[in-house]
Amino acid sequence: MNRSPLDHGRLRARLAAGDVTLGTFVGTASAVTAEVCAAAGTDWLLLDLEHGAGGEEQARTTVPIAAAYGVPTVVRVESAARIRISPVLDLGAAGIMLPRLDTAEEVREALRHLRYPPAGDRGVATYNRACRFGLDPAALDREGEILGVVQIESASALAEVEAIAALDGVDVLFVGPRDLSHDLGVPGEFTAPVYQEALARVREAAAVHGKACGLLVPDGAAAAAKRTEGWTFIAIGSDSTLLAAALSAALGQARPRPQDSQETRS
Repeated sequence: MNRSPLDHGRLRARLAAGDVTLGTFVGTASAVTAEVCAAAGTDWLLLDLEHGAGGEEQARTTVPIAAAYGVPTVVRVESAARIRISPVLDLGAAGIMLPRLDTAEEVREALRHLRYPPAGDRGVATYNRACRFGLDPAALDREGEILGVVQIESASALAEVEAIAALDGVDVLFVGPRDLSHDLGVPGEFTAPVYQEALARVREAAAVHGKACGLLVPDGAAAAAKRTEGWTFIAIGSDSTLLAAALSAALGQARPRPQDSQETRS
């Protein structure tokens, strides 16, 4: 196969085989920051267009920059509308994360946007990165390489998680902790029984239907703990939160503590 920045389904195959993968959200609209995250050794980047600072044009630079380090880019689109999904797929995204879908029927319809006719309604064009700018029209027959990540972030989606997991084209069930905990009435209370039961239900649905399960965690220690529970698509923070936490910790070490200042004066 000719060299290209495309993932060619490798990430999807790894997850289907049960591999644990670690990535991070990228939302600063900075190609350099995306490169730093890829260089650090992530298995994938999640370019966030729902809450991030940039738009779809970010995929134009993020995909090849991350690919230079062998890292694929998954894109969380701002909505499941067809017009929001097609452009980033044409730019070479390895997968799509679909937010704010509450029913299996909504997910089924959104998945059609990831497939060309007759299986779906994705627009057909070959003069883009996904088809190597017309040099690889056979890419139109390899649409099964795209990773489908569906967020479970509402009580309604949780109620249909088994039906969602059963859908062809759903590869990962991904929990957004803040959204789900808020919708369950326990905002930010990640030890609350109702939230923990929800996580267990998502893991079970994924296991029964042979799908991967993922979620967002704040740091490496939390990621290690979730690995032991069976989560396989784990996002460790985001470019901005990791930078803020690292700098805040460094400043805390560098600045004198109040008691140190008192001892110096005495």
